[in-house]
Amino acid sequence: MAEFDTGFAWIAGRFGRVEPRRQARAFLLGLLSDVDTRSCWQLAEQAGDASPHAMQRLLGEAVWDADAVRDDVRRYVIDVLGDPGGILILDDTGDLKKGVHTVGVRRQYTGTAGRVENAQVAVYLAYAAPGGHTLIDRAVYLPRAWTDDPDRCAAAGVPADVGFATKLVLARRMLTHALDADTPAAWVTADEAYGGDRHLRRDLQTRGIGHVLAVAKSHRVTARPADGPRRADRLAADLPTRAWNRLSAGAGSKGSRDHDWAWLAITPPADETPGHHWLLIRRRISDGELAFYRCWSARPVPLRTLVRVAGTRWSIETCFQTGKAIGLDEPQVRRWHAWHRHVTLVMLAHAILTVIAARAHPNRAPADQTVIALTLPEIRRLFARLIATTVHPISHWLTWSHWRRQHQARARTSHYRRRDQTTHQPAST
Repeated sequence: MAEFDTGFAWIAGRFGRVEPRRQARAFLLGLLSDVDTRSCWQLAEQAGDASPHAMQRLLGEAVWDADAVRDDVRRYVIDVLGDPGGILILDDTGDLKKGVHTVGVRRQYTGTAGRVENAQVAVYLAYAAPGGHTLIDRAVYLPRAWTDDPDRCAAAGVPADVGFATKLVLARRMLTHALDADTPAAWVTADEAYGGDRHLRRDLQTRGIGHVLAVAKSHRVTARPADGPRRADRLAADLPTRAWNRLSAGAGSKGSRDHDWAWLAITPPADETPGHHWLLIRRRISDGELAFYRCWSARPVPLRTLVRVAGTRWSIETCFQTGKAIGLDEPQVRRWHAWHRHVTLVMLAHAILTVIAARAHPNRAPADQTVIALTLPEIRRLFARLIATTVHPISHWLTWSHWRRQHQARARTSHYRRRDQTTHQPAST
């Protein structure tokens, strides 16, 4: 509980009045509890509130700055986990949604489903260091169907000065914000949706930040100036057997993540920064499937370093998985500010769990080798049982049962009324 209070203290000053401050604390405790979903209804019931209105006000009407809290979360993470060799990781994830009114929702591709679905997509920035990894920034993606429709944006509370920005632009903005705030990092990594962008590479090279960015097999680089640019997969096919090295990209849930790796120096375009440029190639042992990375460092580094950074990219996938267990994919809100507030508080809850894990085993290995080190899911489970468990009288639960059923009755009546109006509308002539 002490670490929870320490984490919350980093943001407590952002709430000018005691009521929203207490509500934010209760919201965080609810996220870390065993409620079925992290909706305002369930969090309010868990907190002992008589209705969800106070939780809804926290996300919608209370006066506080979600971006300022986001900055506090980043500073809290860096204060505990910050390392000069830290790695910043970019990725996006989607949440499947119904309807069309929730901010950013439309039919679009999302890796969550692996296909085009009605979804809301957001870009995230994670920080990884020897002590752990967690999310430090977020941005909801607004497709052109939204930004080209001012009325739709206004209805969802999108600020008037927010225009269309690609996921790449959102990613570059988050990196700029983190690095301008002196976030200690030596590397940036991302998947091929971001790695193929030359502007991102130039941004990092100008700052002296190394990168290991995945690129497509069709990505063209110049290994020998006399040959000119060639596809990455063609270059890989020409490598001799001795070029491959079996190395681990880090420990996974099923053991060491071993692959065969090769690298070759490449000649950068004239508009990129001098230094050491490489094409890194990963070959899966089981079936020979290849993956490619565009790499840069201001100084020479060994192959093993590039492999380690490439393997760290999967940390953000772990953040998504553990974050969704505490509500990252459950912002049951429609409007712009409410989404940012919900997700930012989830990020703080995730950071608190990460810091607890880091303090529990600073050397990342338990003294007793018969048990694994504490994981974030296990810490959350213990927190839910030992800290976040609440005891309320029977009347509280019965009151909430009545409130839910009353609300559902109103919703049903409204739904039937809309359906009847649609059914009985005269046919157009």
